[in-house]
Amino acid sequence: MRTERASGNGQVDRREPKVVVGAAIVVDGRVLACARSAPPEVAGRWEFPGGKVEPGETDSVALVRECAEELGVRVEIGARVGRDVRMAHGRSVLRVYVARLLHGDQPKALEHSELRWLSAAELDSVPWLPADVPVVAALRPLLAGS
Repeated sequence: MRTERASGNGQVDRREPKVVVGAAIVVDGRVLACARSAPPEVAGRWEFPGGKVEPGETDSVALVRECAEELGVRVEIGARVGRDVRMAHGRSVLRVYVARLLHGDQPKALEHSELRWLSAAELDSVPWLPADVPVVAALRPLLAGS
């Protein structure tokens, strides 16, 4: 998926969208959900932890870094959950991966206002950010089967 934009000289600029990665951290059949604390327009909405893939990083390397920064945990990255989800008017895509906590680490809300562990039956109990909604649907059978 590419985005196109006309530059000042009328030429079309084709770019790959920026990649944002998220971690579906699953423990005992429940997934970690995180409430955004900022910016104000999304505060209180829920998401999977993660962030932007920086130049030179793979999705997995970025996700390991983001989980350490946001939650203070070490994770092992597994399979993709769902498909790429377009964000920010097509300028970004969200990719979510199953993740497993390592070394008995316990997530801390370092950058979020609240953390919750949700079972498949509880996934609809929080207001998810729009980009995370298709991932929640793809995650439901995985949680129900564990």
